[in-house]
Amino acid sequence: MTEKHESIINEEGALRVHKLTFWEAVMIIVGANIGSGILGLAYASRLAGWPILFLWLIVTGFLVTASMLYVAETTLRTKENYQLPGLALKYVGSLGSWLVFFSVVANSVGCMIAYMAGSGNILSEMLGISNQLGSILFAIPAVIVVWLGLKATGVAEKFISTGMMILLALIIFASFLSKKADLSSAMYTNWTYSVPVFNVALFCYIAQYTVPELSRGLRHNPKKLAPAVSTGMFITFVLLSLVPLAVISLTGPEEVTEVATLAWGRALGGWAFFTANIFALCAMLTSYWAVGGSMLTNIVDKFKLKSEWDKKSRAIILAIIAIPPFILAYSEAVSFVDAIYLAGTFGGVIMSIIPVMMLRGSRKNGNKEPEWTAGWISHPAIQAILITIFCAAAIYSILSMLGFLPAGW
Repeated sequence: MTEKHESIINEEGALRVHKLTFWEAVMIIVGANIGSGILGLAYASRLAGWPILFLWLIVTGFLVTASMLYVAETTLRTKENYQLPGLALKYVGSLGSWLVFFSVVANSVGCMIAYMAGSGNILSEMLGISNQLGSILFAIPAVIVVWLGLKATGVAEKFISTGMMILLALIIFASFLSKKADLSSAMYTNWTYSVPVFNVALFCYIAQYTVPELSRGLRHNPKKLAPAVSTGMFITFVLLSLVPLAVISLTGPEEVTEVATLAWGRALGGWAFFTANIFALCAMLTSYWAVGGSMLTNIVDKFKLKSEWDKKSRAIILAIIAIPPFILAYSEAVSFVDAIYLAGTFGGVIMSIIPVMMLRGSRKNGNKEPEWTAGWISHPAIQAILITIFCAAAIYSILSMLGFLPAGW
């Protein structure tokens, strides 16, 4: 065994290195982002209007991409394979580590509740079965791929996400060509309802937790990490912009359902109903794989377990990850859009502030020369804007929960 190979093995710790290709890494980002958020965007923004949504997608997209690139540089300055809690512990401290871990768990649980509830709703419509049985059918392939690990997730994401984008392009193209389509029906603005749309748009981009996974998978070619993140986020932005525009233009704001593809498919006809809803299931499935796999390795990292591949520990962690969201979705105790909002609010704020602190810490105390640095995007002014906007989002959320905001907010 060579000295270099021994070094890699020793640095792995509990998390193994599984090589990813550039496209697999990009698709993990896209798969993580394109899930319940894209399906709830049209419904969540129907009162504010598509132009306001488009503006928020640009703003939140840029800021979240910046924070993801901060995480990317932090991983490149670190020899060890840490997940976000481990990186936060090393460069921010114990409180930062626990805040990040809480954010990952809150975001992951909120996401998986939404995926379980949304998939049950769609399969119920498509197959004429109960929502609960639909959620069970969805859970089987979702949990199996998470069990198989990072490489299996990367390969599955690559094929399913590529197919998903082809289906989506077909439906969007058909939507704009339809005689029912009316772009003007989506081009209204009502700023009274603009603020709540921000947190929903924010949630669509919350994929910082995947960056350490990508860094681990691209250790053989670390210079590809930042381009993979940027490419994945740009593809996400394009899809997030086009889907609600096509949906609202086709159905009108009054006919949009919580899971938008249900109304979308009905408006285009039978073929589109099944195509749109197969896309929806793929979107939730790819997101579940990214979210579930990341949550599993975050638990391994946070509690310093011996290995992510100890079968007993892995089975217990997977049960902890999969069962509570399933029970909540099964009981229909949490609505689809409420789950999106909950996860976006708390996860987004923490996950956008802590990376700034991790980047600063790693530039002072990192134990490795990075192959890439964030450059101008890490300018203190951009960091300040990022922190200010997301702290404002947190204040808004607290006021909302206390009932201090105007109607519609």
